[in-house]
Amino acid sequence: MSKSCHVDEFVLGWELTNPSSLLLLIERKMKKLQRLIIGLMTGLMLIGCSGKVVRTLAPDTVDEKRINLEASRSYQQVIAESKLSKDKRLVEMVKRVGMRIAKASGEPFDWEIELIESPELNAWCMPGGKMAVYTGILPVLKTEGALAAVIGHEVAHATRRHGMNGYAQAIENQLATAAVAGIAVLAAEFYCESQECKALATIGGAAGAMGLAFFERKFSRDDETDADRIGQIYMAKAGYAPAEAIEVWERMAQATGGDGGPEFMSTHPSNKNRKQRLSQWLSETKPLYEKAPQKYGIGETIF
Repeated sequence: MSKSCHVDEFVLGWELTNPSSLLLLIERKMKKLQRLIIGLMTGLMLIGCSGKVVRTLAPDTVDEKRINLEASRSYQQVIAESKLSKDKRLVEMVKRVGMRIAKASGEPFDWEIELIESPELNAWCMPGGKMAVYTGILPVLKTEGALAAVIGHEVAHATRRHGMNGYAQAIENQLATAAVAGIAVLAAEFYCESQECKALATIGGAAGAMGLAFFERKFSRDDETDADRIGQIYMAKAGYAPAEAIEVWERMAQATGGDGGPEFMSTHPSNKNRKQRLSQWLSETKPLYEKAPQKYGIGETIF
């Protein structure tokens, strides 16, 4: 539980024994909520008065350079607001695996990767090659090869340009200059749940819109399947045994107490279907692994 939660519980416990103080506390909270509602209404009015219409953009109107630039700005903000791991061994492992996957992709992005201290089972790669891995996923992955599979999957989302239309639309409609800027700091307290959202809710502008669009993203099933396949190719080219990608989903199932739910309930393929497809793709990825200049197998054990 966060420090702020402990403080609120302590204050509330004391205020319950002091009715007048409790009323003041409720009044303060109500005023904050009122300001939030006003901010949201103002933001919506700004959007309405701007004359901009939310629409789907044609592929040839998507400015990839602009998206990558705003993604980079968002990334720097998130990293600045995050607690980075100080475990030298793990940081070095994440960075070398990330850079090997990046090189194997053949994409000339300005690649960066950081290890963030967080219990979440998460990793991501923004457009333009800005990556992060959370420490919470490492005990589940168990091996460097499994880490390569996860990073490969996230990198594939970026190299295959998944979600680019949505990012471009967020920037064009300047969501941050209206709704986000309208609530600013209040959004961080009342709206945001993730640290990334809290970091980006206050910066506004196109970078804020791009970042919020990225962290609210939900890729299609086709995009997820494509990222699984391309990610397995990347890890094989980088010298990691592609069969280790299958083990990732075995371990994920164990860690989450199941297979992640029925496939029809999510845009993400179920763990069972993912494992089946990854097994089928070994006929393609094993030869790539055999041709890799240097082979690492499953790499080092993480823990």
